Amino acid sequence: MTTVGPRPAARRRADDRRTAPVDAEHWPDVAAVPRASWPVRTVTTSLVERALRRLPLRVRFADRAALGLGGPLMEVRDPKAFYARIGTRGLIGFGESYMAREWDAPDLVGALTVLAAHAADLVPPRLQRLRSLWARRQPHAQRNTPNGSRTNISRHYDLSNDLFAVFLDETLSYSSAMFRGFPADPSLLAAAQQRKVNRLLDLAEVREGTRLLEIGTGWGELALRAAARGAHVTSLTLSKEQRELALERVRRAGYADRVSIELCDYREARGTYDAVVSVEMIEAVGAEFWPVYFRTLDERLAPGGRVALQAITMPHERMLATRDTHTWIQKYVFPGGLIPSTQAIEETAHEHTSLTTARRDGFGAHYAETLRLWRERFTERTDDIAALGFDETFRRLWTFYLAYSEAGFRSGYLDVQQYLLTKEAPPR
Repeated sequence: MTTVGPRPAARRRADDRRTAPVDAEHWPDVAAVPRASWPVRTVTTSLVERALRRLPLRVRFADRAALGLGGPLMEVRDPKAFYARIGTRGLIGFGESYMAREWDAPDLVGALTVLAAHAADLVPPRLQRLRSLWARRQPHAQRNTPNGSRTNISRHYDLSNDLFAVFLDETLSYSSAMFRGFPADPSLLAAAQQRKVNRLLDLAEVREGTRLLEIGTGWGELALRAAARGAHVTSLTLSKEQRELALERVRRAGYADRVSIELCDYREARGTYDAVVSVEMIEAVGAEFWPVYFRTLDERLAPGGRVALQAITMPHERMLATRDTHTWIQKYVFPGGLIPSTQAIEETAHEHTSLTTARRDGFGAHYAETLRLWRERFTERTDDIAALGFDETFRRLWTFYLAYSEAGFRSGYLDVQQYLLTKEAPPR
């Protein structure tokens, strides 16, 4: 069983952590190189090296000549293990190889951006057509049923409030900010997060007396800002740790009479609201339950009401090609997660609700900058993360996750949208 966020009892000094072996108890699939037959290693080596030769990368191996057309450097320290992992586990193996320190990159985001930009053609078309035969399927246990969602959400968001506080700004916002200009300055991240929240509240026309439903509380920043406008907020979360801290923030701000934070699945929501806001929650819903999610938005919204939705998106054809594949992100970071396309969002809303898509605005470059600031702070505060009990393998996991995500937005493979959905009021 994969453990998303171990906290080993032993805490090592910084210089020891860099050379410590992978903890096999917490990270069994990282500690042990999978067995790969000679044909698997040979075919994998041939396919991977053919792809690398035509990429703007410089891939340096410990035992052979460098490959690539030049660009960001990748150093493969253990080619045998590197190819064994990719040959047996695909992109999951690629990420595990990084976690195991078998390869590295001085500019990790740069290297991953090149790979993300060529994601659609790294695998030969013939093999892509046979994806269902060789790609690992999502585990049935990670389906986002009501019980499954609680487990999936807990594995990420209940890691530790202190961990997230290490790299997030003081608003504790864990979604894309909106900046006034680039490059983004770290000192302006909190203001950029508040700008994002305010824009969502403006889209939903949240003001004095608004009955607002928030699906996905985070650590409470949007609920706080809505309450400051005079709204009455019901916010839903499945994370016990998030709820505990969000409630504390609400009490400190003096809004306990305006904000209710419930440990509740969106499917269990009741009541009618003037506005609904959901920020980067749909990525945890799963394609199977997208119709239920959108019907919930519709059913909870009063006629004449407005939904403000923020969602990470990916190209529709890539979503269709990979939607059933088990990924490294799902295994180690967001179990059960799936990023939709704009087409999937709009078709689902049209086919399953009375909601109308009134507006959509993309701002993927802002997410790349948000992730850069998070990643840089995460890297700068390695010792603080170790002091919380998270080991070096966990640090490499999260460094890879933040860099991998940033690369997705820098390459254009990923985008982020703010949607306004409206519900027609009955004629008077």
